[in-house]
Amino acid sequence: MAKFMMKSLLLSVVLLFGVLLGMQTAQQGLIKMKGYDDPSIQQVFTVSKTSEGEVEADVMGNKRVVDLEEKQKLLEERKAFNFFSSIGKSLANGIQAVIQKAVEAFHNLFV
Repeated sequence: MAKFMMKSLLLSVVLLFGVLLGMQTAQQGLIKMKGYDDPSIQQVFTVSKTSEGEVEADVMGNKRVVDLEEKQKLLEERKAFNFFSSIGKSLANGIQAVIQKAVEAFHNLFV
């Protein structure tokens, strides 16, 4: 049940990101069709830095200020890990083991 929930949640997040990306692409297409920048056409999402060095994200008109250093400290406290990094490491270890076995088999075959 938990595995199904995680897959469903991950799929929902990916689809939401795809919808936002599609809306942004459509908005850029509207600007290209008009030939000029119309202020009445709102950006779907923008990311900018404030004068204090914080990152400000604006998603469909909702602004949110994010302090990256604070987020980094919070993630380090929770001992969060990079999912893709862990997959990469396990993939590299698996390939290394396969190649090592192949070299040993090749060596044993000819020695």
